[in-house]
Amino acid sequence: MRLTKTLEYDYDSALIEASTNPLIIISLDGKIINVNQANINITGVEREKLINTNFFDYFTDSQKAKKVYENVFAKGSVVNCHLTFLNNKGKSVKVLFNGTIYKNKRGVVIGAVMVARDIVEQKRVVELIIANKELAFQSKEKEKRADELIIANKELAFQSEEKGKRADELIIANKELAFQSKEKEKRADELIIANKELDFQSKEKEKRAAELIIANYARSLIEASRDPLFTISPKGKITDINDASVKVTGVSRENLIGTDFFDYFTEPQKARKVYKEIFAKGFVVDFPLIIRDHKLTDVLCNGSIYKDNLGNVLGVVIVARDITEQKRIEKELIEAKVFAELATAIAEDAKIDAENATQIAKNSVKAKQQFLSNMSHEIRTPMNAIIGFTKVVLKTNLTAKQKEYLTAIKMSGDALIVLINDILDLAKVDAGKMTFEKTAFKMSLSISAMLHLFETKILEKNLELVTEYDSNIPDVLVGDPVRLHQIILNLVSNAVKFTSKGQITVSVRLKSEEEKKVTIEFAITDTGIGIAENKIKDIFENFQQATSETSRIYGGTGLGLSIVKQLVEPQGGRIFVKSQLGVGTTFSFTLSFMKTNIDVEIDQKVEDLDMEIRNIKILVAEDIPLNQLLMKTLLDDFGFERDIVANGKIAIEKLQLKSYDIILMDLQMPEMNGFETTDYIRNKMNSQIPIIALTADVTTVDLAKCRAVGMNDYIAKPVDERLLYRKIVGLVKKTTQIKYANEKGAENKPSKKIKYTDMDYLNSRTKSNPKLMMEMISLYLEQTPPLVNTMKQSLHDKDWDTLYLAAHKMIPSFAIMGISTDFETMAKKVQEYASTQQQQIEGIPDLVLQLENVCNQACIELEEEFNSILNKQINTIKNQTNEQ
Repeated sequence: MRLTKTLEYDYDSALIEASTNPLIIISLDGKIINVNQANINITGVEREKLINTNFFDYFTDSQKAKKVYENVFAKGSVVNCHLTFLNNKGKSVKVLFNGTIYKNKRGVVIGAVMVARDIVEQKRVVELIIANKELAFQSKEKEKRADELIIANKELAFQSEEKGKRADELIIANKELAFQSKEKEKRADELIIANKELDFQSKEKEKRAAELIIANYARSLIEASRDPLFTISPKGKITDINDASVKVTGVSRENLIGTDFFDYFTEPQKARKVYKEIFAKGFVVDFPLIIRDHKLTDVLCNGSIYKDNLGNVLGVVIVARDITEQKRIEKELIEAKVFAELATAIAEDAKIDAENATQIAKNSVKAKQQFLSNMSHEIRTPMNAIIGFTKVVLKTNLTAKQKEYLTAIKMSGDALIVLINDILDLAKVDAGKMTFEKTAFKMSLSISAMLHLFETKILEKNLELVTEYDSNIPDVLVGDPVRLHQIILNLVSNAVKFTSKGQITVSVRLKSEEEKKVTIEFAITDTGIGIAENKIKDIFENFQQATSETSRIYGGTGLGLSIVKQLVEPQGGRIFVKSQLGVGTTFSFTLSFMKTNIDVEIDQKVEDLDMEIRNIKILVAEDIPLNQLLMKTLLDDFGFERDIVANGKIAIEKLQLKSYDIILMDLQMPEMNGFETTDYIRNKMNSQIPIIALTADVTTVDLAKCRAVGMNDYIAKPVDERLLYRKIVGLVKKTTQIKYANEKGAENKPSKKIKYTDMDYLNSRTKSNPKLMMEMISLYLEQTPPLVNTMKQSLHDKDWDTLYLAAHKMIPSFAIMGISTDFETMAKKVQEYASTQQQQIEGIPDLVLQLENVCNQACIELEEEFNSILNKQINTIKNQTNEQ
């Protein structure tokens, strides 16, 4: 079998080589499979280099060659297709191609066979054939004349009388025949000369064709440049250009050729320098010049010399790139930079002016706040005594008139406190300091308890109170119950005030519910006097009422609805009003609350708690004698033991001598104020005794600030005796329970430690990706301790800018790591104090200390979390390895 294949191959090769014309075998994808020697001779390329190359690459028109090849497969064969070979020396040879497909033994087409015939040689042969035919014709003519001469001789023999005449004719004919023989020889010589001339013309034609190809190629290269291109002689004359040169100079090709290259620039000497530099170096790069056209075009010149085949320098090629637009942009950028610097300077001045204005505004707000704070303190302090002692006296045996007078005093005091609260709330809104708590509470019980406050007033006016509560509302929600009470109290209070008959309806309806939150619509409807349509838009403005007679007839300041709006909208809610004169009014608003699984303990009644907690020992730190007397009276009525001191210093002395269950701490006292005293108790004495803050300054007191120094709660003056009782008993009971749990836990096992971090948010944020969680925890552990140290040091150095930045960087981490918002509020308070750069830093060291403690504890918890995640990852990898 191998021998048979070898023989077949030898046979095929012999057939291919048998053709004197170039023969090529080509695959379906146009690759050359085999060629004969004639093809190697015409292309000048060796067989090994031809094999597996593209058939079309050896023609001057590859697309035409490709079309011929495609026609072979489309038609099965092609005949006499004109193509031009291009050999490896750049010489072209015109040929006629014949081609046909070829198949394998199964009849499948596997390629094509192409044969080329040299047309030039064919033309020469045709011309030779024509010349030979002409010689043959002349030879036949000669033979014919000979035959005629023989006939003539025969005729001469028969016609003796014509012999002489015919003899003469014969002589003439012989001479003519001799002449013709000479002519034949002459024509043969001419034919040889003609053949030589034809061969010379053919070579000249090929030479001209090659020169034309080179010229066209050079022209294509010149015109391919989009930039102006010049070829210049050694004397500086322009020898060739492209269309871009014509466009940039505005001079036609005919007028440019032969002129001085340097004449077209604004600085001819500079252009000449470029030209000389090219001859000296052989090239030049990015030399700037300006072309003298109708618009003065800036260009960058790049040039190099060019040579002939022998290496002789023929001239220079220069390309001039138009950079006019580039220079324009550079100029605009420079101008823009100048304007930007000018604008920056103006902006800096404006910023300084704005900062000055802001500081003035801040100072103004601060002065306003300080004024309100002072006024609040000065009014609430005597009001605390007035209302407190009025309540005390009302509990004694009184005549009807005495009770009526004292009740009037108490109602007047309560009205004054409501007015103060409204003004203070309005001031908080103006200062942007209105804050909202996020506390879990039972809404149904909260609203029910709040509406009980109006039962007496509604009975007095013979009105009906209707409550509609949607049972689909979740039992426990997270929001600000205090602000919700304030909103509903204002609206219900207005409804009661302006309704003389009929009913008041309080509706609470579930408007929408999502996975984590609900939106609730509250509506308070009355059958009162109503509001004119043109007055509705004004009633939410400060100090505005529906009519000028409203205040005279019904009382009030016009602040209630304004405060309601300011309490609803910052929580993301909206408030609406529908009213008709003489028919009634409906105020409705929507608020969103978060869902929770927390179970809220219901406050026990005072009577129940009273049975559980007995012999409570209370230390009161209060500097105002009237307030001391009031606290003494209230605590005596409660049945509690009490010691009263005038300042924090004495309070500390008392604590060192005697044991107490709870402390009532006024914030503003001489010698040592409430914050300083609490800080000393917590950090110096290491005591965890419950502390309730007492303050008449509700504009500056902040629950977060009180808790930051270690206070457990606060109560505003005038003191509500029932609220005071509940807070005292509640804290003492809680402390007792904790103490009991700790004692029992010491016997059995340690109690559960308070956890500061919550991974729920981080899990949600990272989609429980362990790698990402570890990265974020690691980043917190890396950044937080240095931030805490920086904050402590900058506070010590009174470097407010550094303190501000440290607090600012710390704030986002609380939410990410699930740390209570109370600590975020503390950090914001530190940041706020640092931004004012005030020298009085009362309370700030305690806030920083609290932040340090929580951050240290958070780092411990997060390090444990990090190790837990890491161990889980290691175990997962081990399990996967074992499975494999």
